[in-house]
Amino acid sequence: MLTPVVLLLGVVALILLPLSLVWLLTATEWVFSLNAFTSHPVKFTVFLILLSWTLIGVFEVLFSRSNLRRNYPVLANLRYLLEFIRPEIQQYFIANNTEERPFSRERRNLIYRRSKSANDTLPFGTEQDIMAEGYRSLNHSIAATSVTEEHARVQFGGPDCKKPYSASRLNISGMSFGALSGPAIAAMNKGARLGNFAHNTGEGGISKYHLQHGGDLIWQIGTGYFGCRNTDGSFSADAFARNAARDSVKMIELKISQGAKPSHGGVLPGVKVSSEIAEARGVPQGETVYSPANHPEFSSPAGLLQFIAHMRELSGGKPVGFKLCLGRKAEFMSIVKAMLDTDILPDFITIDGAEGGTGAAPAEFSNRLGTPCLEATYYIHQVLVGAGIRDSIQLISSGQTASGFDMLEKLLVGANTVNAARSMMMAVGCVQAKACNTNKCPTGVATQDPARARAIDVEDKAIRVKNFHHGTLHACFELCGAMGYTNPDDPSPADLFCRYNEGLKNFDQIYEPLTHGQLFAENIPKSYRDDWHRANAKHF
Repeated sequence: MLTPVVLLLGVVALILLPLSLVWLLTATEWVFSLNAFTSHPVKFTVFLILLSWTLIGVFEVLFSRSNLRRNYPVLANLRYLLEFIRPEIQQYFIANNTEERPFSRERRNLIYRRSKSANDTLPFGTEQDIMAEGYRSLNHSIAATSVTEEHARVQFGGPDCKKPYSASRLNISGMSFGALSGPAIAAMNKGARLGNFAHNTGEGGISKYHLQHGGDLIWQIGTGYFGCRNTDGSFSADAFARNAARDSVKMIELKISQGAKPSHGGVLPGVKVSSEIAEARGVPQGETVYSPANHPEFSSPAGLLQFIAHMRELSGGKPVGFKLCLGRKAEFMSIVKAMLDTDILPDFITIDGAEGGTGAAPAEFSNRLGTPCLEATYYIHQVLVGAGIRDSIQLISSGQTASGFDMLEKLLVGANTVNAARSMMMAVGCVQAKACNTNKCPTGVATQDPARARAIDVEDKAIRVKNFHHGTLHACFELCGAMGYTNPDDPSPADLFCRYNEGLKNFDQIYEPLTHGQLFAENIPKSYRDDWHRANAKHF
Protein backbone atom coordinates (compact mmCIF):
# COMPACT_ATOMS: atom_id res chain seq x y z
CA MET A 1 0.00 0.00 0.00
CA LEU A 2 1.44 3.38 -1.05
CA THR A 3 2.04 5.89 1.73
CA PRO A 4 0.91 9.55 1.30
CA VAL A 5 4.55 10.66 1.11
CA VAL A 6 5.28 8.26 -1.76
CA LEU A 7 2.13 9.39 -3.60
CA LEU A 8 3.12 13.02 -3.15
CA LEU A 9 6.60 12.39 -4.54
CA GLY A 10 5.12 10.65 -7.55
CA VAL A 11 2.77 13.54 -8.25
CA VAL A 12 5.61 16.07 -7.88
CA ALA A 13 7.80 14.09 -10.28
CA LEU A 14 5.07 13.88 -12.91
CA ILE A 15 4.18 17.58 -12.59
CA LEU A 16 7.79 18.73 -12.88
CA LEU A 17 8.42 16.87 -16.11
CA PRO A 18 5.93 18.86 -18.28
CA LEU A 19 6.87 22.10 -16.48
CA SER A 20 10.47 21.44 -17.39
CA LEU A 21 9.51 20.91 -21.02
CA VAL A 22 7.48 24.17 -21.07
CA TRP A 23 10.39 26.07 -19.57
CA LEU A 24 12.74 24.65 -22.16
CA LEU A 25 10.44 25.63 -25.03
CA THR A 26 10.00 29.22 -23.80
CA ALA A 27 13.65 29.76 -22.86
CA THR A 28 15.35 28.61 -26.03
CA GLU A 29 15.42 32.13 -27.47
CA TRP A 30 18.02 33.35 -24.93
CA VAL A 31 19.46 30.06 -23.72
CA PHE A 32 21.36 29.45 -26.91
CA SER A 33 22.64 32.99 -27.25
CA LEU A 34 26.32 33.55 -26.60
CA ASN A 35 25.81 35.81 -23.59
CA ALA A 36 23.10 33.71 -21.91
CA PHE A 37 25.13 32.89 -18.83
CA THR A 38 26.47 36.41 -18.22
CA SER A 39 23.17 38.18 -18.86
CA HIS A 40 20.87 35.72 -17.09
CA PRO A 41 23.03 33.61 -14.69
CA VAL A 42 20.16 32.60 -12.41
CA LYS A 43 17.84 31.70 -15.26
CA PHE A 44 20.63 29.86 -17.05
CA THR A 45 21.43 27.80 -13.92
CA VAL A 46 17.75 26.94 -13.46
CA PHE A 47 17.60 25.99 -17.12
CA LEU A 48 20.54 23.56 -16.75
CA ILE A 49 18.96 21.99 -13.66
CA LEU A 50 15.61 21.52 -15.38
CA LEU A 51 17.28 20.27 -18.54
CA SER A 52 19.12 17.63 -16.55
CA TRP A 53 15.94 16.78 -14.65
CA THR A 54 14.00 16.40 -17.91
CA LEU A 55 16.58 14.29 -19.71
CA ILE A 56 17.08 11.96 -16.73
CA GLY A 57 13.32 11.78 -16.14
CA VAL A 58 12.49 10.95 -19.76
CA PHE A 59 15.20 8.30 -19.86
CA GLU A 60 14.03 6.70 -16.62
CA VAL A 61 10.34 6.71 -17.60
CA LEU A 62 11.10 5.05 -20.91
CA PHE A 63 14.15 2.87 -20.34
CA SER A 64 14.92 2.34 -16.64
CA ARG A 65 14.95 -1.24 -15.34
CA SER A 66 13.93 0.01 -11.89
CA ASN A 67 10.21 0.03 -11.07
CA LEU A 68 10.63 2.98 -8.72
CA ARG A 69 12.51 5.06 -11.28
CA ARG A 70 9.83 4.40 -13.91
CA ASN A 71 7.01 5.53 -11.60
CA TYR A 72 8.91 8.30 -9.80
CA PRO A 73 11.54 9.55 -12.28
CA VAL A 74 14.51 11.43 -10.81
CA LEU A 75 13.01 11.62 -7.31
CA ALA A 76 13.38 7.85 -6.83
CA ASN A 77 17.14 8.36 -6.91
CA LEU A 78 16.88 10.02 -3.50
CA ARG A 79 15.91 6.64 -2.10
CA TYR A 80 19.00 4.99 -3.55
CA LEU A 81 21.19 7.81 -2.28
CA LEU A 82 19.83 7.44 1.25
CA GLU A 83 20.13 3.67 1.02
CA PHE A 84 23.77 4.06 -0.07
CA ILE A 85 24.71 6.12 3.01
CA ARG A 86 22.44 4.21 5.41
CA PRO A 87 25.26 2.18 7.05
CA GLU A 88 27.15 5.36 7.94
CA ILE A 89 23.99 7.09 9.22
CA GLN A 90 23.15 4.01 11.28
CA GLN A 91 26.68 3.70 12.68
CA TYR A 92 27.29 7.34 13.55
CA PHE A 93 23.87 8.71 14.52
CA ILE A 94 21.39 5.94 15.35
CA ALA A 95 23.00 2.81 16.84
CA ASN A 96 23.73 2.85 20.56
CA ASN A 97 26.99 1.69 22.14
CA THR A 98 26.02 -1.97 22.48
CA GLU A 99 23.76 -3.00 19.60
CA GLU A 100 25.87 -2.99 16.42
CA ARG A 101 27.10 -6.20 14.81
CA PRO A 102 29.55 -7.81 14.50
CA PHE A 103 31.46 -5.39 16.76
CA SER A 104 29.50 -2.90 18.83
CA ARG A 105 30.62 0.70 19.21
CA GLU A 106 31.70 -0.05 22.78
CA ARG A 107 33.95 -2.91 21.65
CA ARG A 108 35.38 -0.90 18.75
CA ASN A 109 36.12 2.06 21.00
CA LEU A 110 37.90 -0.24 23.44
CA ILE A 111 40.13 -1.51 20.62
CA TYR A 112 40.89 2.01 19.41
CA ARG A 113 41.67 3.30 22.92
CA ARG A 114 43.95 0.40 23.74
CA SER A 115 45.75 0.65 20.42
CA LYS A 116 46.48 4.31 21.22
CA SER A 117 47.42 3.55 24.84
CA ALA A 118 44.60 5.90 25.83
CA ASN A 119 42.37 5.68 28.90
CA ASP A 120 40.31 2.48 28.54
CA THR A 121 38.29 2.70 31.76
CA LEU A 122 34.47 2.71 31.75
CA PRO A 123 32.71 5.65 33.46
CA PHE A 124 29.46 5.57 35.45
CA GLY A 125 28.85 1.82 35.29
CA THR A 126 28.16 -0.76 32.59
CA GLU A 127 25.82 -0.20 29.65
CA GLN A 128 25.40 -3.96 29.25
CA ASP A 129 22.15 -5.62 30.32
CA ILE A 130 23.74 -8.03 32.79
CA MET A 131 20.39 -9.72 33.44
CA ALA A 132 19.78 -10.50 29.76
CA GLU A 133 19.47 -14.14 28.73
CA GLY A 134 22.73 -15.35 27.25
CA TYR A 135 24.87 -12.80 29.12
CA ARG A 136 28.21 -14.38 30.10
CA SER A 137 30.17 -13.50 33.22
CA LEU A 138 32.84 -14.66 35.69
CA ASN A 139 33.00 -15.01 39.47
CA HIS A 140 35.82 -13.21 41.25
CA SER A 141 37.76 -14.43 44.27
CA ILE A 142 38.39 -12.66 47.56
CA ALA A 143 41.91 -14.11 47.36
CA ALA A 144 42.88 -12.23 44.18
CA THR A 145 46.35 -12.82 42.77
CA SER A 146 48.22 -12.20 39.51
CA VAL A 147 49.36 -14.30 36.55
CA THR A 148 53.03 -15.21 36.85
CA GLU A 149 55.47 -14.50 34.03
CA GLU A 150 56.20 -18.18 33.43
CA HIS A 151 52.58 -18.74 32.41
CA ALA A 152 52.36 -15.77 30.01
CA ARG A 153 53.51 -17.89 27.06
CA VAL A 154 52.76 -21.39 25.74
CA GLN A 155 55.14 -23.97 24.30
CA PHE A 156 54.06 -25.45 20.96
CA GLY A 157 55.57 -28.72 19.79
CA GLY A 158 54.81 -32.35 20.61
CA PRO A 159 57.18 -35.31 20.93
CA ASP A 160 57.82 -35.43 17.17
CA CYS A 161 58.67 -31.73 16.97
CA LYS A 162 62.36 -30.76 16.89
CA LYS A 163 61.90 -26.99 16.84
CA PRO A 164 59.26 -26.03 19.42
CA TYR A 165 57.95 -22.48 19.57
CA SER A 166 57.12 -20.39 22.63
CA ALA A 167 54.00 -18.41 21.68
CA SER A 168 52.20 -15.48 23.24
CA ARG A 169 48.73 -16.16 24.63
CA LEU A 170 47.36 -13.72 21.99
CA ASN A 171 48.41 -13.68 18.32
CA ILE A 172 47.25 -12.35 14.95
CA SER A 173 44.84 -14.65 13.14
CA GLY A 174 45.10 -15.62 9.47
CA MET A 175 44.55 -12.75 7.01
CA SER A 176 46.05 -13.03 3.55
CA PHE A 177 47.94 -10.50 1.50
CA GLY A 178 45.35 -9.98 -1.19
CA ALA A 179 42.49 -9.74 1.25
CA LEU A 180 44.46 -7.08 3.13
CA SER A 181 46.73 -4.46 1.60
CA GLY A 182 50.50 -4.65 1.73
CA PRO A 183 50.87 -1.77 4.22
CA ALA A 184 48.27 -3.37 6.53
CA ILE A 185 50.18 -6.67 6.48
CA ALA A 186 53.48 -4.85 7.07
CA ALA A 187 52.05 -2.89 10.02
CA MET A 188 50.73 -6.05 11.65
CA ASN A 189 54.00 -7.89 11.14
CA LYS A 190 56.06 -5.08 12.62
CA GLY A 191 53.61 -4.84 15.52
CA ALA A 192 54.07 -8.58 16.11
CA ARG A 193 57.83 -8.16 16.20
CA LEU A 194 57.64 -5.21 18.59
CA GLY A 195 55.23 -7.06 20.88
CA ASN A 196 56.91 -10.48 20.61
CA PHE A 197 53.89 -12.38 19.32
CA ALA A 198 53.06 -14.30 16.15
CA HIS A 199 51.45 -13.26 12.86
CA ASN A 200 49.45 -15.82 10.87
CA THR A 201 49.94 -15.29 7.13
CA GLY A 202 46.51 -16.46 6.00
CA GLU A 203 46.33 -18.84 3.06
CA GLY A 204 47.62 -16.34 0.49
CA GLY A 205 51.27 -17.29 0.92
CA ILE A 206 54.25 -15.49 2.43
CA SER A 207 54.53 -12.07 0.82
CA LYS A 208 57.36 -9.58 1.03
CA TYR A 209 55.21 -7.61 3.47
CA HIS A 210 55.18 -10.57 5.87
CA LEU A 211 58.98 -10.66 5.76
CA GLN A 212 59.68 -6.94 5.76
CA HIS A 213 59.97 -6.45 9.51
CA GLY A 214 60.97 -9.86 10.84
CA GLY A 215 57.91 -10.70 12.93
CA ASP A 216 57.31 -14.36 13.85
CA LEU A 217 55.09 -16.08 11.27
CA ILE A 218 52.61 -18.92 11.38
CA TRP A 219 52.46 -20.00 7.76
CA GLN A 220 48.91 -21.01 6.83
CA ILE A 221 48.42 -23.35 3.87
CA GLY A 222 44.98 -23.78 2.32
CA THR A 223 43.61 -25.97 -0.45
CA GLY A 224 45.32 -23.83 -3.11
CA TYR A 225 48.77 -24.58 -1.57
CA PHE A 226 49.88 -21.01 -2.23
CA GLY A 227 53.61 -20.70 -1.85
CA CYS A 228 54.09 -24.46 -2.12
CA ARG A 229 52.27 -25.56 -5.28
CA ASN A 230 53.09 -27.05 -8.63
CA THR A 231 51.73 -25.50 -11.83
CA ASP A 232 48.74 -27.89 -11.73
CA GLY A 233 47.82 -26.78 -8.21
CA SER A 234 49.15 -29.86 -6.42
CA PHE A 235 51.44 -29.72 -3.39
CA SER A 236 55.13 -29.07 -4.09
CA ALA A 237 57.37 -30.59 -1.43
CA ASP A 238 60.41 -28.65 -2.66
CA ALA A 239 58.67 -25.27 -2.60
CA PHE A 240 57.22 -26.05 0.82
CA ALA A 241 60.61 -27.00 2.24
CA ARG A 242 62.17 -23.76 0.94
CA ASN A 243 59.55 -21.52 2.53
CA ALA A 244 59.25 -23.58 5.73
CA ALA A 245 63.00 -23.24 6.25
CA ARG A 246 62.74 -19.46 6.66
CA ASP A 247 63.83 -18.33 10.13
CA SER A 248 60.70 -16.18 10.53
CA VAL A 249 58.39 -19.18 9.97
CA LYS A 250 57.85 -20.64 13.44
CA MET A 251 54.82 -22.89 12.85
CA ILE A 252 52.81 -24.28 9.93
CA GLU A 253 49.00 -24.39 9.92
CA LEU A 254 47.06 -26.49 7.41
CA LYS A 255 43.66 -24.89 6.85
CA ILE A 256 40.85 -27.44 6.51
CA SER A 257 38.02 -24.92 6.80
CA GLN A 258 37.36 -21.39 8.04
CA GLY A 259 34.54 -19.88 10.04
CA ALA A 260 33.24 -17.41 7.46
CA LYS A 261 32.73 -19.94 4.66
CA PRO A 262 33.43 -23.54 5.74
CA SER A 263 33.64 -26.14 2.95
CA HIS A 264 33.66 -23.41 0.31
CA GLY A 265 36.30 -23.00 -2.37
CA GLY A 266 37.50 -19.73 -3.80
CA VAL A 267 38.21 -17.96 -7.08
CA LEU A 268 40.79 -15.22 -7.45
CA PRO A 269 40.06 -13.46 -10.78
CA GLY A 270 43.06 -12.94 -13.02
CA VAL A 271 42.61 -9.15 -12.98
CA LYS A 272 43.40 -9.22 -9.24
CA VAL A 273 46.53 -11.37 -9.59
CA SER A 274 49.14 -8.63 -9.55
CA SER A 275 52.87 -9.27 -9.74
CA GLU A 276 53.14 -9.08 -5.93
CA ILE A 277 50.26 -11.49 -5.36
CA ALA A 278 51.58 -13.85 -8.05
CA GLU A 279 54.99 -13.88 -6.37
CA ALA A 280 53.57 -14.59 -2.90
CA ARG A 281 51.21 -17.32 -4.07
CA GLY A 282 53.41 -18.94 -6.69
CA VAL A 283 50.89 -18.50 -9.50
CA PRO A 284 51.09 -16.89 -12.98
CA GLN A 285 50.40 -13.17 -13.02
CA GLY A 286 47.06 -12.20 -14.56
CA GLU A 287 45.60 -15.73 -14.57
CA THR A 288 42.51 -16.76 -12.60
CA VAL A 289 43.36 -19.04 -9.65
CA TYR A 290 40.97 -21.59 -8.12
CA SER A 291 41.05 -22.93 -4.57
CA PRO A 292 39.01 -26.14 -4.26
CA ALA A 293 36.71 -26.80 -1.31
CA ASN A 294 38.70 -29.91 -0.34
CA HIS A 295 42.41 -30.70 -0.13
CA PRO A 296 43.50 -32.68 -3.21
CA GLU A 297 46.42 -34.29 -1.33
CA PHE A 298 44.27 -36.42 1.02
CA SER A 299 40.70 -37.61 1.39
CA SER A 300 40.59 -39.39 4.76
CA PRO A 301 41.38 -38.61 8.42
CA ALA A 302 44.42 -40.87 8.29
CA GLY A 303 45.55 -39.14 5.09
CA LEU A 304 45.28 -35.75 6.79
CA LEU A 305 47.56 -36.86 9.62
CA GLN A 306 50.06 -38.46 7.27
CA PHE A 307 50.19 -35.19 5.33
CA ILE A 308 50.81 -33.29 8.58
CA ALA A 309 53.63 -35.70 9.46
CA HIS A 310 55.10 -35.20 5.98
CA MET A 311 55.04 -31.39 6.37
CA ARG A 312 56.62 -31.64 9.82
CA GLU A 313 59.45 -33.67 8.36
CA LEU A 314 59.93 -31.32 5.39
CA SER A 315 60.01 -28.31 7.74
CA GLY A 316 62.83 -29.75 9.79
CA GLY A 317 60.63 -30.50 12.77
CA LYS A 318 58.69 -27.25 13.23
CA PRO A 319 55.25 -27.40 14.92
CA VAL A 320 52.52 -28.33 12.42
CA GLY A 321 48.80 -28.33 13.06
CA PHE A 322 45.48 -27.83 11.32
CA LYS A 323 42.71 -25.26 11.42
CA LEU A 324 39.02 -26.02 11.12
CA CYS A 325 35.57 -24.67 11.78
CA LEU A 326 33.72 -27.43 13.63
CA GLY A 327 30.92 -28.89 11.52
CA ARG A 328 29.76 -32.51 11.71
CA LYS A 329 31.06 -33.68 15.05
CA ALA A 330 31.51 -37.29 13.97
CA GLU A 331 34.00 -36.10 11.34
CA PHE A 332 36.19 -34.44 13.96
CA MET A 333 35.95 -37.59 16.06
CA SER A 334 37.09 -39.53 12.99
CA ILE A 335 40.26 -37.43 12.97
CA VAL A 336 40.75 -38.20 16.67
CA LYS A 337 40.35 -41.92 16.03
CA ALA A 338 42.87 -41.63 13.20
CA MET A 339 45.31 -39.98 15.64
CA LEU A 340 45.00 -43.01 17.88
CA ASP A 341 45.27 -45.51 15.01
CA THR A 342 48.26 -43.88 13.28
CA ASP A 343 49.97 -42.57 16.41
CA ILE A 344 50.41 -39.26 14.54
CA LEU A 345 49.39 -36.18 16.51
CA PRO A 346 49.25 -32.60 15.25
CA ASP A 347 51.16 -30.16 17.43
CA PHE A 348 48.11 -27.90 17.60
CA ILE A 349 44.55 -27.44 16.39
CA THR A 350 43.18 -23.98 15.55
CA ILE A 351 39.43 -23.67 16.11
CA ASP A 352 37.73 -21.03 13.98
CA GLY A 353 34.28 -19.89 15.08
CA ALA A 354 31.34 -19.58 12.71
CA GLU A 355 31.12 -15.91 13.72
CA GLY A 356 34.58 -15.26 12.24
CA GLY A 357 35.52 -13.74 8.92
CA THR A 358 37.57 -10.76 7.82
CA GLY A 359 36.69 -10.83 4.12
CA ALA A 360 33.78 -11.68 1.87
CA ALA A 361 31.66 -14.82 2.15
CA PRO A 362 28.33 -16.02 0.71
CA ALA A 363 25.54 -14.90 3.05
CA GLU A 364 24.17 -18.41 3.53
CA PHE A 365 27.59 -19.79 4.48
CA SER A 366 28.41 -16.93 6.82
CA ASN A 367 25.00 -16.94 8.53
CA ARG A 368 24.09 -20.61 8.68
CA LEU A 369 27.12 -22.92 8.62
CA GLY A 370 29.53 -23.87 11.37
CA THR A 371 29.73 -23.93 15.15
CA PRO A 372 30.32 -20.79 17.27
CA CYS A 373 33.81 -20.42 18.66
CA LEU A 374 33.13 -21.00 22.37
CA GLU A 375 30.96 -24.05 21.81
CA ALA A 376 33.44 -25.52 19.33
CA THR A 377 36.42 -24.90 21.60
CA TYR A 378 34.63 -26.54 24.53
CA TYR A 379 33.64 -29.56 22.44
CA ILE A 380 37.05 -30.17 20.85
CA HIS A 381 38.77 -29.78 24.21
CA GLN A 382 36.42 -32.33 25.80
CA VAL A 383 36.78 -34.85 22.96
CA LEU A 384 40.57 -34.71 23.22
CA VAL A 385 40.28 -35.18 27.01
CA GLY A 386 37.90 -38.10 26.49
CA ALA A 387 40.35 -39.66 24.02
CA GLY A 388 43.23 -39.24 26.47
CA ILE A 389 45.40 -37.07 24.18
CA ARG A 390 44.57 -33.52 25.27
CA ASP A 391 47.93 -32.94 27.00
CA SER A 392 49.82 -33.64 23.76
CA ILE A 393 47.97 -31.11 21.57
CA GLN A 394 47.69 -27.34 22.03
CA LEU A 395 44.46 -25.56 21.12
CA ILE A 396 44.18 -22.13 19.48
CA SER A 397 40.78 -20.44 19.58
CA SER A 398 39.83 -17.83 16.99
CA GLY A 399 36.65 -15.77 16.89
CA GLN A 400 35.75 -12.15 17.81
CA THR A 401 38.39 -11.20 20.35
CA ALA A 402 38.14 -7.52 21.24
CA SER A 403 38.71 -7.54 25.01
CA GLY A 404 40.47 -9.35 27.80
CA PHE A 405 37.21 -11.10 28.67
CA ASP A 406 36.76 -12.30 25.07
CA MET A 407 40.21 -13.80 25.33
CA LEU A 408 39.85 -15.30 28.81
CA GLU A 409 36.54 -17.02 28.13
CA LYS A 410 38.18 -18.94 25.27
CA LEU A 411 41.00 -20.00 27.60
CA LEU A 412 38.44 -21.09 30.22
CA VAL A 413 36.66 -23.49 27.87
CA GLY A 414 39.85 -25.19 26.71
CA ALA A 415 42.08 -23.01 24.51
CA ASN A 416 45.78 -22.54 25.24
CA THR A 417 46.15 -19.41 23.10
CA VAL A 418 43.83 -17.07 21.22
CA ASN A 419 43.97 -15.55 17.73
CA ALA A 420 42.44 -12.19 16.81
CA ALA A 421 41.79 -10.90 13.27
CA ARG A 422 39.24 -8.12 12.94
CA SER A 423 40.36 -6.39 16.14
CA MET A 424 43.90 -6.30 14.72
CA MET A 425 42.45 -4.74 11.56
CA MET A 426 40.82 -2.08 13.74
CA ALA A 427 44.13 -1.44 15.48
CA VAL A 428 45.53 -0.72 11.99
CA GLY A 429 42.66 1.67 11.25
CA CYS A 430 39.59 -0.34 10.14
CA VAL A 431 36.31 1.43 11.00
CA GLN A 432 33.95 -1.50 10.26
CA ALA A 433 32.77 0.13 7.03
CA LYS A 434 31.90 -3.36 5.73
CA ALA A 435 33.43 -2.67 2.32
CA CYS A 436 35.92 -5.57 2.45
CA ASN A 437 34.43 -7.19 -0.66
CA THR A 438 34.44 -4.05 -2.82
CA ASN A 439 38.16 -3.14 -3.00
CA LYS A 440 37.03 0.29 -1.79
CA CYS A 441 37.95 0.06 1.89
CA PRO A 442 37.94 3.71 3.04
CA THR A 443 40.89 3.19 5.41
CA GLY A 444 43.14 1.24 3.02
CA VAL A 445 43.17 -1.92 5.16
CA ALA A 446 41.12 -4.40 3.09
CA THR A 447 41.95 -3.31 -0.44
CA GLN A 448 44.50 -3.73 -3.21
CA ASP A 449 44.04 -0.16 -4.39
CA PRO A 450 47.43 1.51 -3.79
CA ALA A 451 45.82 4.95 -3.65
CA ARG A 452 43.72 3.83 -0.69
CA ALA A 453 46.40 1.69 0.96
CA ARG A 454 48.81 4.62 1.10
CA ALA A 455 46.70 6.03 3.94
CA ILE A 456 48.29 3.49 6.32
CA ASP A 457 51.33 4.79 8.19
CA VAL A 458 53.12 1.49 8.85
CA GLU A 459 55.32 2.83 11.64
CA ASP A 460 52.42 4.39 13.53
CA LYS A 461 50.00 1.49 13.05
CA ALA A 462 52.63 -1.07 14.08
CA ILE A 463 52.84 0.67 17.46
CA ARG A 464 49.04 0.54 17.72
CA VAL A 465 49.00 -3.21 16.96
CA LYS A 466 51.60 -3.75 19.68
CA ASN A 467 49.66 -1.55 22.12
CA PHE A 468 46.38 -3.37 21.48
CA HIS A 469 48.07 -6.73 22.02
CA HIS A 470 49.70 -5.56 25.25
CA GLY A 471 46.54 -3.93 26.63
CA THR A 472 44.29 -6.92 25.84
CA LEU A 473 46.78 -9.41 27.27
CA HIS A 474 47.13 -7.30 30.42
CA ALA A 475 43.34 -7.11 30.85
CA CYS A 476 43.01 -10.88 30.36
CA PHE A 477 45.67 -11.62 32.97
CA GLU A 478 44.13 -9.12 35.40
CA LEU A 479 40.76 -10.87 35.09
CA CYS A 480 42.43 -14.24 35.58
CA GLY A 481 44.17 -12.97 38.72
CA ALA A 482 40.90 -11.49 40.01
CA MET A 483 39.46 -15.02 39.83
CA GLY A 484 42.31 -16.27 42.05
CA TYR A 485 44.45 -17.97 39.40
CA THR A 486 48.15 -17.50 38.62
CA ASN A 487 48.00 -19.63 35.45
CA PRO A 488 45.44 -19.06 32.65
CA ASP A 489 45.37 -22.85 32.12
CA ASP A 490 44.00 -23.45 35.63
CA PRO A 491 40.43 -22.06 35.30
CA SER A 492 37.87 -24.50 33.88
CA PRO A 493 34.57 -24.22 31.98
CA ALA A 494 32.87 -24.30 35.39
CA ASP A 495 34.25 -20.79 35.95
CA LEU A 496 32.36 -19.30 32.98
CA PHE A 497 28.68 -18.52 33.55
CA CYS A 498 25.79 -17.85 31.20
CA ARG A 499 22.44 -16.40 32.31
CA TYR A 500 19.19 -18.21 31.53
CA ASN A 501 15.63 -17.51 32.62
CA GLU A 502 16.05 -19.94 35.51
CA GLY A 503 19.34 -18.35 36.64
CA LEU A 504 23.07 -18.75 36.03
CA LYS A 505 24.61 -21.92 34.64
CA ASN A 506 28.27 -22.63 34.11
CA PHE A 507 29.51 -24.19 30.87
CA ASP A 508 29.91 -27.66 32.40
CA GLN A 509 26.21 -27.49 33.33
CA ILE A 510 25.15 -26.26 29.90
CA TYR A 511 27.25 -28.87 28.08
CA GLU A 512 28.70 -32.15 29.32
CA PRO A 513 32.35 -32.56 30.37
CA LEU A 514 34.35 -35.73 29.81
CA THR A 515 36.98 -37.27 32.03
CA HIS A 516 40.35 -38.53 30.82
CA GLY A 517 39.82 -41.53 28.52
CA GLN A 518 36.05 -41.62 29.07
CA LEU A 519 35.33 -42.21 25.37
CA PHE A 520 36.67 -45.74 25.84
CA ALA A 521 34.47 -46.47 28.85
CA GLU A 522 30.91 -47.73 29.08
CA ASN A 523 29.49 -44.48 30.44
CA ILE A 524 29.94 -42.18 27.41
CA PRO A 525 27.47 -39.26 27.73
CA LYS A 526 24.70 -39.33 25.16
CA SER A 527 25.79 -36.02 23.60
CA TYR A 528 29.05 -37.71 22.52
CA ARG A 529 28.14 -41.40 22.23
CA ASP A 530 26.37 -41.60 18.86
CA ASP A 531 28.96 -39.46 17.05
CA TRP A 532 31.82 -41.44 18.62
CA HIS A 533 30.36 -44.73 17.43
CA ARG A 534 29.78 -43.33 13.91
CA ALA A 535 33.32 -41.94 13.63
CA ASN A 536 35.71 -43.88 11.39
CA ALA A 537 39.45 -43.26 11.01
CA LYS A 538 39.33 -44.38 7.36
CA HIS A 539 36.82 -41.86 6.07
CA PHE A 540 35.08 -38.61 7.00
